[in-house]
Amino acid sequence: MEFVIISGMSGAGKTSALHIMEDIGYYCVDNIPTSLLQTLYKLCKDSSDKAMKRVAVVVDVRGNGDYEVMYDDLENFKKNNEGVSILYIDAKVDSLIVRYKETRRRHPLTERLKDGSVAAAVKEEQRLLVPVKTLADYSIDTTFMSIKQLRERIISMFLENSSNSIMLTFMSFGFKYGIPLESDLIIDVRCLPNPFYIAELKEHTGLEKCIQDYVLDSEETQEFVKRLIDWLDYSLPLYLKEGKSELVVGIGCTGGKHRSVTIAELLDNYFMEKGYKCIVQHRDVKNNEV
Repeated sequence: MEFVIISGMSGAGKTSALHIMEDIGYYCVDNIPTSLLQTLYKLCKDSSDKAMKRVAVVVDVRGNGDYEVMYDDLENFKKNNEGVSILYIDAKVDSLIVRYKETRRRHPLTERLKDGSVAAAVKEEQRLLVPVKTLADYSIDTTFMSIKQLRERIISMFLENSSNSIMLTFMSFGFKYGIPLESDLIIDVRCLPNPFYIAELKEHTGLEKCIQDYVLDSEETQEFVKRLIDWLDYSLPLYLKEGKSELVVGIGCTGGKHRSVTIAELLDNYFMEKGYKCIVQHRDVKNNEV
């Protein structure tokens, strides 16, 4: 099991880091007290759900009033459990002060200090977190980082295969019922051979071998599929580079029953074998409207 604890300076980007961890498949919990870490760890370890075997949590001042206790809890938890690592998110004091002033958010330590200024609160938190920082396995300084750069850094740290950081959904549909609004890309396969006009094939769907063989055996389809896959193979790393965490590819034919289903199934199988996380959905395959 992987159990990643995200800690660090308030305003440095811990929540953004947690969202990125969620995008790449971690089960995430924000603002958990250190006293509950062992309980969560045991629940996840004992669970039969594979999704609970990669966990990321944020531990910070919001859920822990005493920094010394927080440090002791983290040190003991890390020492006594396997698969635990700590990611420390940091930034320079001046940068944090500017971020707080720009967002007009209140620093968590402001009310605890006589000098309730943001600058004083940031500097005090930095001092208090020095012991926690020494426990970190990974450290990221976000002072000059964009969200895109932070994402790339986290992916490089926690994913062996970067293709796992994007979820691909291949959705077949019929143009006669409308284009799926959630689609990022639309592939029109109405140019391919249509089984609808073959009496013995008309009532079957692209989930069945007879339809798949009919559609895929033609030279036109084979060339179409080759070029489509070449284009997606080229494009997907570019979407990853831009920080895309999900891509919905709509594949449409006239009724959404034969050609689009066949191509969606083919793409799902191909990219799953390449290590991508894939979902295939057939929106209109059971739609009998004429």
